[in-house]
Amino acid sequence: MNVPISTEQLTAKDFASDQEVRWCPGCGDYAILKAVQRTLPDLGVPKEKFVFVSGIGCAARFPYYMSTYGFHTIHGRAPAFATGIKLANPELDVWVISGDGDALSIGGNHLLHLLRRNVDVQFLLFNNEIYGLTKGQYSPTSRVGTRSPSTPGGSVDMPVAPARFALGAGARFVARGVDTDQKRLPDLFKRAHAHKGTSFVEILQNCIVYNDGVFGAITDREVATNAQIHLRHGEPLIFGEKADRGLRFNTRTFALEMVTLGEDGITEADLQVHDETNATLAGLLAVMEAPFPVAMGVIYCNPAATYDGAVQESLKPGPAADPLSINKLLRRGHTWQV
Repeated sequence: MNVPISTEQLTAKDFASDQEVRWCPGCGDYAILKAVQRTLPDLGVPKEKFVFVSGIGCAARFPYYMSTYGFHTIHGRAPAFATGIKLANPELDVWVISGDGDALSIGGNHLLHLLRRNVDVQFLLFNNEIYGLTKGQYSPTSRVGTRSPSTPGGSVDMPVAPARFALGAGARFVARGVDTDQKRLPDLFKRAHAHKGTSFVEILQNCIVYNDGVFGAITDREVATNAQIHLRHGEPLIFGEKADRGLRFNTRTFALEMVTLGEDGITEADLQVHDETNATLAGLLAVMEAPFPVAMGVIYCNPAATYDGAVQESLKPGPAADPLSINKLLRRGHTWQV
């Protein structure tokens, strides 16, 4: 996002505030906070340039725990505040923190416009498929059948797929990670930061109280290697405990299909190569779910002009205005006297 500049050597501790971190014990938010604090010292950005913006929900506590500037705003409106902050001071490094309810329910319209405008901010979506702060009601990302205080008979809503929503809204950077993946998550945040424009990162986050284990079939250690595929630009789509399974594009059905290397003469050359700039491929990867592996990493990255950049360009002084231009305009074409 910003070009790294010379600055004092910071550490993760420099970004931890003096506030007691108060999430439920075992909440995935702790892991995400740790990953962000580990990431920022490596970005080469002065500490005073960072701003964290949040809405309402468990994730919205985030700015209190960061020793940076921050705004705890109103429900669903964090994208609007972030847009205003970036327009008012383009030098600031703006990060938006939001949960699936805050971002995709009351905030869905605001998020849509942030993404289509391509404002140069990082947007981190904590997706636990439930409303945690208000005691476990179903959220826009809750799966059909989810039993909760607001859906005791099981949810009948078709859930929102965050990555698909982001792509549909025109996002130019879409990625996905897991809260506890401390090896990959900081690198994912660095990629998001390096992107010029809105960087949308969905983080699968466990709510240990109201939706514990909702992503267990994807993230549990004993199944993760078969249930996840880690995307690398320019490399074949390979996954599996033995790295012997892959995805290839079926030209007859225009869809991805799972194959096993070695069977029916299939080799790596038959597999689909990941291309971050391919929007069609990104759309296929974004919605994969069991029995397919869930795509992790950078799903789509195709930079374009930013909204804040265009606004700043429009504010630059232009040629001196012709004082008679309005007068000339009024008298153009056919005129008459009354």
